[in-house]
Formats: sequence, structure tokens, C-alpha cells
Amino acid sequence: MRKIITFLFLAVALTAAAQDFDRYFEDATLRLDYIFAGNAKHQTIAVDELSRIPHWYGKHDRLAEVPVEGNGQVTVRDHRTQKVVYRNSFSTLFQEWLTYDEAKRPSGKSFENVFLVPYPKDTVDVTIDLRNNRREVTVSMTHTVAPKDILIRHIGERSVTPYETLQKAADPTHCIHIAYVAEGYKETEMPTFIEDCRTAMEALFAHEPFKSLRHRFNIVAVKSPSVESGTSEPSKGIWKNTALHSHFDTFYSDRYLTTLHLKDLHDWLAGTPYEHIIVLVNTEKYGGGGILNSYNLSMAHHAYFKPVVVHEFGHSFAGLGDEYAYDQEQISMYPTDVEPWEPNLTTLVDFHGKWENLIDKKTPLPTPQPSDLDKPNARRDKWKVGAYEPAGYSQHGVYRAFPDCRMRTNTHPEFCPACRLGLTKLIKFYTGE
Repeated sequence: MRKIITFLFLAVALTAAAQDFDRYFEDATLRLDYIFAGNAKHQTIAVDELSRIPHWYGKHDRLAEVPVEGNGQVTVRDHRTQKVVYRNSFSTLFQEWLTYDEAKRPSGKSFENVFLVPYPKDTVDVTIDLRNNRREVTVSMTHTVAPKDILIRHIGERSVTPYETLQKAADPTHCIHIAYVAEGYKETEMPTFIEDCRTAMEALFAHEPFKSLRHRFNIVAVKSPSVESGTSEPSKGIWKNTALHSHFDTFYSDRYLTTLHLKDLHDWLAGTPYEHIIVLVNTEKYGGGGILNSYNLSMAHHAYFKPVVVHEFGHSFAGLGDEYAYDQEQISMYPTDVEPWEPNLTTLVDFHGKWENLIDKKTPLPTPQPSDLDKPNARRDKWKVGAYEPAGYSQHGVYRAFPDCRMRTNTHPEFCPACRLGLTKLIKFYTGE
């Protein structure tokens, strides 16, 4: 009897959620293009362009909730009642740039940003807010969107970039849509791109919890051709004509491979089934980057391709933080008196709701490193969940859950228990459980 009651309760809940979506939204996407600009002292947000794309591939349930806080949020309110009808979180390269010395100059800089929300049936107010590393809102902007505005551009209805479906989800109405995007592959190199996509896909699904929950993912490969092969390397004076104009040396870091052309990225994707984005770059040089609910961009032809693309997806999909540290920290990303929002990092300021339930009561916090850490013959089966330094780029005061993890090194074969817990929660959040 209990199973029947549980099933009926779940059915009613899902029906109510579907009705809520259908009340406020239609099966289409509102693409919001913004320009974030400013410097370390003052930032502004400006609307650039609005577009309508056929079909909506994001969440249909728990519309007003965000599973991770992020460094910024987009909130959609019904204009008449001011009820929150949709929320999502994100991080941006602009906010990362604000932490560098270049941002201290008065001249400032601007960055493109693109966000997707379901297309409203009636007028809505959209709020964008950005937050600093103390989780404080630093700038906020609200604008009104009338869905019948004649200046909302219609895209993705024709001339859609060719794409190939690599995996179909068991339930296409409650799944996570991932699109691989080609960068630095010429038209004649698309077979290589598809092969690289399959390699990356299988690398991801070799890791738990993706392996057990594989049926909840729908995956396509979008064949965006470049005029030239490879990517730009500014430090070597090499500039390539590619689909996304990606380049190494982002923020003058040799291995930081990104694209600043987010409008181009989403133009290539318009009309394809996508929400989460993995850009594969046709280069042998080591590098990549991952930004929450923006994109994961990884080199495809380096020996560490598979661990890097999975690591960067941890950033872009789940907001997982880096669990390594620098010998000398140049950027204080995590104040030790503030709890990070990332699910796999803690300062022990407010540990509740993270991985404390995975820790044995006898394990001390902070937790000493095992003596065999980083040794080839390490007894990983003896390692325990705890709170280990260093993490989050900091030698002291920021902690990770396990001695090693995919978010710490390229050699560890799996995500740690805290990352697996966070990823599992997120996958189930997106797929209606």
C-alpha cells in the first residue's frame, strides 16, 4: 500500500509541476544576451539582444529553485504578480577577470554573456545579479520582456547547424541535454570531431554517478566548421580563423583556453537540442576551462584529454570547485570566514548540507593527509572522507573531502565521494526526482 501511495503522490507532484510550467511558459527558449562591463570597483549590466529559439531543453520542474548558488543568478518574475516563475545560477569569465590586477585599471573591460530561460507566455521581469566571493550581490539589473515584442529576433528556425545524435535519453522530457561543439575543425575534419565527441562521452560515462545515470542524458554533436584548424596562441603570435575564436593565454595564463565570443557559440547552437555545452578544440596543446552553466572547453588531442574534459564538465555542469592549490596564491578566491557555495569545498564555517554525513564520527576535522598521497602504490581503499587541506587554490583554510579526486588531479581515476554526492543530487534535480 505504501508503494501505491508514494507513486500517487509523485504523479500528483509531477502533474502540478508540469501545469506550473504550462501556465507561464511555452515550448520555446528566450535567449538573453547581455554585456557585462566595468572594473574592480564598478560594474554594469546592459541588455544587448533578445532572441526566440524553438523548443525548451532546460528544467520543467522546480522552476524557482537553484541547485547551486553560483556567482550570479537570473530570476524571471511574472510582471503582474511578481511571482518568481524561473531561476537559474551561473558563473562568468567577467567575474573571474575582476579578481586580476588588470581589473584595477579605471578603463575597464566588457564581456559577452548569454543565458537561456523558457519563453514566457505573458510579460515578465528578468533580473540579473552578480555576486562576489563573499556571496554578496555587487550589481543587479532588472528589465521587462514582452513576449510579443517585434524586436525579439527569431533564430534556429531554419539554417540550423548540422548535428549528430550520439545518445538518446530514455525519457526526452526529463533529461539533461548536452551539446558538443566543434572548434578549430575544418569541414573535412568533422569525422575526427565526431570520433573525439564519442571519446569524451565515454570518458564522462566511465565516472560515477554519470555511469549509473547515463540513461538520463541526451547528447548531440554540433558540426560548426572553422576556416582554419586548431586555435589561437597569442603568446606565440598565432591567430586562427575558427568558429568560436577561442585562444590560449586567457588572462595571460598559458594553459587557460577559452572563448569570449558567447554570442557566436549560441548562434551555432540555435535550433539544436542543447542546454549544457562542451566545446572540443582541435589542438594538441594542454589547456581548457569550465564555467558554471556557460560552457566547458577542452583540448581534444592531448594525452590528458579524457580526464580534462571530465574535470571541466565538473565545473560547467555542477559548479564543482578546484581541489588543488598553488604554492603561492595569487588570487584569494575563497575568504576563510565565508562558506563557499561549491558543493565540494568548505571553510568549515557552515558545513551543514555538504558531505558531513559521509564522515566517520572518529575522523578529526581538519583531517591529516594520508602518508601515501600522490604515491603510485597508494592504498586508496584505506583513505577516509574528511576535510583536507589544501583546496580551492589556497594552502590553508579551504578544505576538500578526500585525499584525491578528479577535481584535484588528472591521474586520480574518479570523482571523490563529496563530488559524487553533489553530482547525483544535481542530476536528479534536473531530471525531476
